[in-house]
Amino acid sequence: MSKVGVIMGSKSDLPVMQDAIDILKSFNIEVEVDIVSAHRTPEKLFDYGKNAHTRGFSVIIAGAGGAAHLPGMIASLSPLPVIGVPVKSSNSIDGWDSVLSILQMPGGVPVATVALNGAKNAGILAAQIIGASDKKVLNTIVAYKEELKIKVNESAKDLK
Repeated sequence: MSKVGVIMGSKSDLPVMQDAIDILKSFNIEVEVDIVSAHRTPEKLFDYGKNAHTRGFSVIIAGAGGAAHLPGMIASLSPLPVIGVPVKSSNSIDGWDSVLSILQMPGGVPVATVALNGAKNAGILAAQIIGASDKKVLNTIVAYKEELKIKVNESAKDLK
């Protein structure tokens, strides 16, 4: 069974990151959640990044606000795909600093980046990555997307 690591720089990021946790659990994907601060717990960050692939993780979702170094630093240390979630935090510049810090990675250190506070999409993307090699997860994604289509079509009917 695949496992996704969901990490964030501080507990204040949890309300945003909960969307990733919830959607992954709804897809029956194991999730391990932790707080790993790039600036306050660098040793923990290094250990997590260097060893996540040996602990059964398939993908890491890293949420961070402000300077938002966590996703990029994890990506620099881990061979796993990393999805960055920029978080609009109390110390950010309307979230733009977080978006740009995660988005503007140098060549060789990719971080897939979702929208500001877009943790739900990060969870879906992680499931899609896993689904590329896990038929059961792929079938769950297919069913989820079909449900989305049905909801949109029902909403359109309500307009007529």
